[in-house]
Amino acid sequence: MILFFIPAAYQLFAILACLWRKNQPDASARPVSILKPVSGAGGNLRAALASHAGLDAELLCGVSSLDDPAVPVIREFPQARLVVSSTITPNAKVGVLIDLVAAATHDIIIVNDADIRVDPDYLRVTAPLADPKVGLVTCLYRAVGDTFPARFEALGVSTDFAPSALVARMVGVDEFAMGSTLAFRRSDLERIGGFQSIADYLADDYQLGHRLHNLGLKCVLSDVIVETHLGGGWKEVWQHQIRWARTIRVSKFYGYLGLPVTFATLWAVVAAALGQWPIAIAILVIRMMMALEAGWFRLRSKEVLRLFFLVPIRDLFGVAVWISGLFGNTVTWRGRKLRLNRDGRIIMAD
Repeated sequence: MILFFIPAAYQLFAILACLWRKNQPDASARPVSILKPVSGAGGNLRAALASHAGLDAELLCGVSSLDDPAVPVIREFPQARLVVSSTITPNAKVGVLIDLVAAATHDIIIVNDADIRVDPDYLRVTAPLADPKVGLVTCLYRAVGDTFPARFEALGVSTDFAPSALVARMVGVDEFAMGSTLAFRRSDLERIGGFQSIADYLADDYQLGHRLHNLGLKCVLSDVIVETHLGGGWKEVWQHQIRWARTIRVSKFYGYLGLPVTFATLWAVVAAALGQWPIAIAILVIRMMMALEAGWFRLRSKEVLRLFFLVPIRDLFGVAVWISGLFGNTVTWRGRKLRLNRDGRIIMAD
């Protein structure tokens, strides 16, 4: 019985984590530089840039070449300053970030991925940095997809990944950050050796949070929610999921090993197979309640409402991803096959 109590208890705790709120400070009035490393014009790049263009902040977009298809899109927005990066690093995105930081003029910096779309009040993510004990601010994101496989993947982002991040924060795990938003001070970045110090890691967002945390600074989660875009077919979805799984494994190995206790649908199937139908139904009901609380009431993800009935299937898909992520050290990212060592460093790129 205790075997089935743990995943059910986790789901209940996740519901509490989704409901739990901390008082958020007022928006900061300090000047801000927003850095967006860009590669390609796919997804919702135009919409993402449009959502940033009206913000009272310096907006810098970095590319590795003027031949990048993103360049004409960036030039549609006079507010965006185009930076052509010449720095080559194992993690190509970090090379662009090194040059973007050098071009930025403000101490408060926000980094977010190219496809991140934000609301007009987005800059309040920087407010916690008014506290000198805070070194980094990150935020949750909901995903939208333009294909059925991408929407299926987005369902997992809202009903599995996001609540796990909230649970981690609630229990005091605060060293990780997400590429959806990384807000920090340039002076603190310099204290850890700049982006150069993490240029050969795939999980640059995690490494940034981890190293700022090691300075004795807090990494906090804002209540701001942003939006990311997912696309592609089943092959691309599988590659995305395996990359994320293996990145988590090499960054937090023991935490990765503990993830199966959160697999409520899997344990409901096990209970049903053992003839414990009341337990199986109870676990599944609690799981579906948590998915709705996290995905709709916290993130306001329309994909969750549309595909809510697929949550158990997506959960079992996640189990397959976890098993595959447990083995192997190669990932596909931006069309490149990367090989990682046990610390998450990129040791070879094809």
